[in-house]
Amino acid sequence: MSEWPVGLSTGCFHHKNILDCLDQIQQGGFSLIEICSAPRHLDYHDRSAVEAAARRIRELKLEPYSFHAPFADHIDISNPDDHERSRAVQEILTAAEAAAVLGVGYFVIHPGPERSGIPREERLSRLENAARDLNRVARRCIELGLGLVLENMLPHLFAGHVRDLLWILGSLETTQVGICLDTGHAFLSGDLATVVHKLSGHLWMVHAHDNWGKQDDHLPPGEASIDWRGLLGQLHRGGFHGAFILELSGNIPEHEVMARAQEAQQYLRDVSREVRLADLSGNPERSIR
Repeated sequence: MSEWPVGLSTGCFHHKNILDCLDQIQQGGFSLIEICSAPRHLDYHDRSAVEAAARRIRELKLEPYSFHAPFADHIDISNPDDHERSRAVQEILTAAEAAAVLGVGYFVIHPGPERSGIPREERLSRLENAARDLNRVARRCIELGLGLVLENMLPHLFAGHVRDLLWILGSLETTQVGICLDTGHAFLSGDLATVVHKLSGHLWMVHAHDNWGKQDDHLPPGEASIDWRGLLGQLHRGGFHGAFILELSGNIPEHEVMARAQEAQQYLRDVSREVRLADLSGNPERSIR
């Protein structure tokens, strides 16, 4: 198996325009990117801004691997209110159109609301709402040549556990929808140890970041508590063929963000190489940690 590519989400520069960070990302040694949809970063409603970003990405010979759909309290495709839910779907479809202009392969979406405290008696109807609207989004993504990918959310949120994503996948009309494993979210939910087995056949890409098991820190892989060797071993044995996209916090000086991203990229490559060598040698106990 060839080495998994490791890219970087532009979300670590969400506080500034995407045109002001692409050169820095490319010069930092990254060729693969996920594009963040934060309003200050890239206004996906503005066709000219999206086209300008697409041109610059091509000029720098970057590969726009994925686009993260917008997420906010009002973008809730599970909402019991038909009007609010319709508005949320339209916002997501607008973002999908922008993703197609940017030439990305995958469109990553949070399949639930960005708030906790959903009443238990609403869960089933909300899951059904989400699945129904995701069918509409999936059809449009197929027309646009995008792969629709559902991301596991934080454990206190709707769709915060693998079982929720599997329920939604099983309710969709199409099989052309995959999963993006968010490592930090899965670690906080307690799903990480078994997630690859449970998602076998559905896992298309990985959002890679680390934490200490208490909050969603978005630290570089290898800096906190996640057992990366164990996870990559699962992915290797499960035949994962996607890419890792580093989703790192931007709450530090910019030069430190890129330095830590480069270290994380090398760390994942080193662990990946060791996992493969250990598998070939029949010695699963070797570790670089």
